[in-house]
Amino acid sequence: MNKKLNVLFISGWYPTKISPQNGDFVKRHAEAVATKHNVYAIHVITNDRLVNKAEIENYKENNVQTTIIYVPKYGNLIFKFYTFLKAYLKSIKTVDNVDVVHLNISFPKGIIALYLKWFKKIPFIITEHWTGYLYPNNKSIKYLEKLVTKIIIKNASFVCPVSDNLKNNMVQFGLLGNYYPIPNVVDTSIFNISNDASSDHFEIIHISHMRDEAKNVSGILDTIGKLQKHIPNLKLHLIGNKSNLYIDKIKNLGIANYKITNEIPHNEIPIYLNKADVFVLFSNYENLPCVILEAFSCGLPVISTNVGGIKEFFPNNFGKLINSKDENQLFIELLNIYNKKYELASKHEMHNYVVNHFSKATICERFSKLYHQSLAKK
Repeated sequence: MNKKLNVLFISGWYPTKISPQNGDFVKRHAEAVATKHNVYAIHVITNDRLVNKAEIENYKENNVQTTIIYVPKYGNLIFKFYTFLKAYLKSIKTVDNVDVVHLNISFPKGIIALYLKWFKKIPFIITEHWTGYLYPNNKSIKYLEKLVTKIIIKNASFVCPVSDNLKNNMVQFGLLGNYYPIPNVVDTSIFNISNDASSDHFEIIHISHMRDEAKNVSGILDTIGKLQKHIPNLKLHLIGNKSNLYIDKIKNLGIANYKITNEIPHNEIPIYLNKADVFVLFSNYENLPCVILEAFSCGLPVISTNVGGIKEFFPNNFGKLINSKDENQLFIELLNIYNKKYELASKHEMHNYVVNHFSKATICERFSKLYHQSLAKK
């Protein structure tokens, strides 16, 4: 169990210069595993600016040796598949003695994992994050994609959804495999409690990719517009790509005190969490949002909709779970937090909970166990 392994991360999502935040939770899993093993991450992505020749980027960050391959955009799906496959296999050849493949997001990159298992005898495990497997989202999955995904899932040594809720939805959808849920990871050395003095404002913070159909940012804003009449020192802070698209709505609602911050480096997020009084997530659907765990790690209470796997990792006195789309309930619970209507866990209790369940050491140990069991099955 203590042997250092060579682990190859393959993922449909990974941060790149084109999309710096895409799949950052995959990168953090890789960094957690890299605290104990040799980790190589390979990701192929389309770059519309390229015409004929691929562009390769190699770097090592937080002990993860990473290769990002940018390929030209092709209209023909078959040729695109061939180009991606060729790029992956060529890059994988540069990695010496891969012991196990860690696949993230089953389809379509799982085809690479299948090839490596069938022809190179390298076992693979899967971490699954995709909300597309949740009902009713999974109704849009085409027959061929489902068929191939079934084969991928069946051949994985272990399938690790980030929540039991996602596992249950996948099984009900007919994706049968050897399931072993493992949640997202939090860097608890960065997401920690700050001793900074609190401000005179009651600050509500929301951090996300800001897509309204998923995160219901509009619902948050509508609630804040009503709430500011009851909380005179209220301040709203939105952080995320395209958050500036909501400025007109904020002004139309008459929200007086607000701050808009576009994408920021992940390691700067704790600065803002530690300045806030409550974190709000009003999503219509989720799996297990990293940002809730990161808020807890900073000792920040959370008000979130009770969707996906959130309730599995949400202790009773860490905030409140509410119904999706229920703006009245969001209004009431924010007012309750402001008026201190109930006793919340201490900042240290929240932080220690995250350390015990989601720290790099904890998550690495759980994955390490599965890697070694996968090799024992060969």
